[in-house]
Amino acid sequence: MSALELKNLRKSYGSELVISDFNLNLERHQVKVLIGASGSGKSTLLRCINLLEEIDDGQIFLDGEDISEVGVNADKVRASIGSVFQAFNLFPHLTVLQNITLAPRFVHGVDKARAESDALELLERFGLSEKAHQYPDLLSGGQQQRVAILRAIIGKPKLLLLDEVTSALDPVLIAEVLSLISELKSDGMTMLIATHEMGFAKKVADEVLFLKGGQVLEAGSPQQMLEAPQSQDLKNFLFALEQAGRL
Repeated sequence: MSALELKNLRKSYGSELVISDFNLNLERHQVKVLIGASGSGKSTLLRCINLLEEIDDGQIFLDGEDISEVGVNADKVRASIGSVFQAFNLFPHLTVLQNITLAPRFVHGVDKARAESDALELLERFGLSEKAHQYPDLLSGGQQQRVAILRAIIGKPKLLLLDEVTSALDPVLIAEVLSLISELKSDGMTMLIATHEMGFAKKVADEVLFLKGGQVLEAGSPQQMLEAPQSQDLKNFLFALEQAGRL
C-alpha cells in the first residue's frame, strides 16, 4: 500500500486549470521531489494534499484511506501530515519549545511534560537545544526554518510535505536546513518536496518529477533528470537555473 496516492487530481481557480489529471504514487520511506517553474502547480498540489485547498475532481489516498471524500475530518487528516512552507509561520509570542509542543499538547493530547521532553530531545539532536527558550525573532532564518520542520515532525506524521523551504534563505542557512532534511531521509521519513535546489534534489530524491501546467512532463531518477533531460522544456528550465547560479 502506498503512503500517498493521487488519482486524476484536478484543481482550478476560476477558468484557470492549475492541476490537470495528476497521478502520483509515493511509497513509504520514499522521497519524491517536485521541480518546475513558478506557476507549474507545485505549491497548489501540496496544498491540495493537506486539504488546505479543495480539489475539483480526483482522489487523494493517505495510507489507503480516501481523504478527499465528502465529510472527511480535515483537521484529523492534517494531524497525520507534516507541512512546512517557505514562510516559517512560527508564533512570535511563543518560545521555540512552546511552538514545537503546541500541536502535541492540543491536537494529539500529549501531556506537557512528555511533549516538552520529546521536543527537547529533537532540539538536542539537531543542534538547537540552546534555542529552546528563545523567541523566533532572535533566531536566524535557517534556525527558524529548522524549528518549523521539527514542529512538523514531532507528531511522527505519516507524510512530510516541504514547499520551497529554503527559497528565502542565503546559501549558508540553506545548508543547515538541507542537512536536517537529509537526516530525516536517512531516518526513513516519507517526503514530498517542492524545491529549486537541484543539488539537494540530486542528494535526497528517489525520483524527481518535472511539472509544467499542473502535469508531470517528465519523471525519473535525479541523475537522469538533471544530467540527461529528455524534453526541451526541462532542458530550458535547467539552463535557466544554471544561468541564475542555482544548478
